[in-house]
Amino acid sequence: MESQRSFLIIGLALVTFLLWQAWQKDYGPQPINPVQQEQTQQANQGVPSFDEAQSEDVPTSDSVPAAQAIAQTQNTNRIIEVKTDTLDVRIDLLGGDVISANLIKFPVTQGSDEPYSLLRSGMGLYVAQSGLIGKQGPDASATGRPVYTAQQSAYQLNGDTLVVPLTWKNSQGLSITKTFTFTQGHYDVNVSYDVQNATSTAANVQPYAQLKQVMDFEDDGNMFMPTYRGAAFSTEDDRYDKYSFDEIEDENLRKTTKAGWVGMLEHYFVSAWVPSQEQTNTLYSRNINNQFAVIGVLSPAETINAGETKTIASTLYMGPKDQDNLAKIARGLDLTVDYGILFWISQPLFSLLTFLHSLVNNWGVAIILITIVVKGAMYWLTKKQYESMARMRNLAPKMQQLKDRFGDDRQKMSQAMMELYRKEKVNPMGGCLPLLLQMPIFLALYWVLMESVELRHADFVLWITDLSTKDPYFVLPVLTGASMYLLQKLQPTTITDPMQQKIMQWMPVMMSVFFLWFPAGLVLYWLVSNVITLVQAKMIYASMEKRGISNK
Repeated sequence: MESQRSFLIIGLALVTFLLWQAWQKDYGPQPINPVQQEQTQQANQGVPSFDEAQSEDVPTSDSVPAAQAIAQTQNTNRIIEVKTDTLDVRIDLLGGDVISANLIKFPVTQGSDEPYSLLRSGMGLYVAQSGLIGKQGPDASATGRPVYTAQQSAYQLNGDTLVVPLTWKNSQGLSITKTFTFTQGHYDVNVSYDVQNATSTAANVQPYAQLKQVMDFEDDGNMFMPTYRGAAFSTEDDRYDKYSFDEIEDENLRKTTKAGWVGMLEHYFVSAWVPSQEQTNTLYSRNINNQFAVIGVLSPAETINAGETKTIASTLYMGPKDQDNLAKIARGLDLTVDYGILFWISQPLFSLLTFLHSLVNNWGVAIILITIVVKGAMYWLTKKQYESMARMRNLAPKMQQLKDRFGDDRQKMSQAMMELYRKEKVNPMGGCLPLLLQMPIFLALYWVLMESVELRHADFVLWITDLSTKDPYFVLPVLTGASMYLLQKLQPTTITDPMQQKIMQWMPVMMSVFFLWFPAGLVLYWLVSNVITLVQAKMIYASMEKRGISNK
């Protein structure tokens, strides 16, 4: 197999995939646009009732009447502010939901003072809800969700931890303290319920936690860098599984599993509810009016006897896809950094990349170094590929003689070719197999560079101040195209078809055009890889000439 033809096939496959992604985004099935969004958001709280929790599908429950909800949204006194060194959070005393979470250390654009909003209310609704349903659960009350009280309207982290207690009590003597515990430097928040039963009978409650998001909110992906925005979950049998908004529209998720978690994913960020990992939980999803997607978890019902107090806890994560921290929170949560089926290659490569960064303190230089390491480690494969292709080119005259001799007799032609390969000690797949072995590694490294939040707003040198966005002056794409052209000239070809020759000649130009929109970090990786390949090819061809192997 000629390397040029391989690059052509890979390039055309990439272009086809990107065009398909663009078509899906522009012309594929689209969710219905919200009508009167603010009222609809508040009216459709989507909280499961106790009866629904026992059903097969856990359908939507409009637990807050529309008029009541709209009136309540105008009451700004029920919103409390919580600020730590990592999070700027708004908690609604109605239900104790997190309706806003700004990531202080992640500006929305490079150099901006405005933090990135992961959770948000209003347009682009994306909130984290939780509560207690069940026979005595306040979130299943016919009068609507509970309105908690707080001692302060604003909280500020000054030490290692910050405790934000919300309290509620009914006339029968059941009191609940919903506590949010924030930790310095962390994006995971402990959410606990202390249920005190001062009544004369046992109380039954069932905790739930869910994420609700509008489905047609614009994301930051494009045809040249497709990203996933949607839901995901984990079970005991499947550590990580996506559940897209389209799937939520088509069918409600219903899985019972020990441990598990649910989440909503964006390119670099994730929110997730992690219940107790020692119990059996039920994961569910809902489609609310084809406008909002809900994914949540129901934990086992709890009985609090008269005079007893019981604590129920879960974890809410709102932050970047930091693999090390996510892995500590729950099994499989680090897989939200989605490397696809090649994660088992990508994760060691990411560890190597972070190690190199720790040495040079520059992600651009780390990308150069890891490309050198990977290309160097695969040099023996590259050498076998080039030598095999050279031997195949040397056999071209003899192959033509066989074609002239046997004509259309395919059986004799095949036998003669096998004999020629055996005699000349040439493996016809020798040029293809090394390439097939290299491709998974290069694709894995591609996903590492695309998915790693560490590269977001990462500075390199001179005009490249953000490796996660395109080169503003398109210098790297032009240099990459030039390196592809030099590689093409360096490698002789036996392609005789004029059309294929024309396509090969224009291939560097085509790829340069696509690289214009690629993140600078990815283009840097491709450019360095091409330059190293040029150097390796020169070395291999020089070695072949010394051994009398022609490259013409």
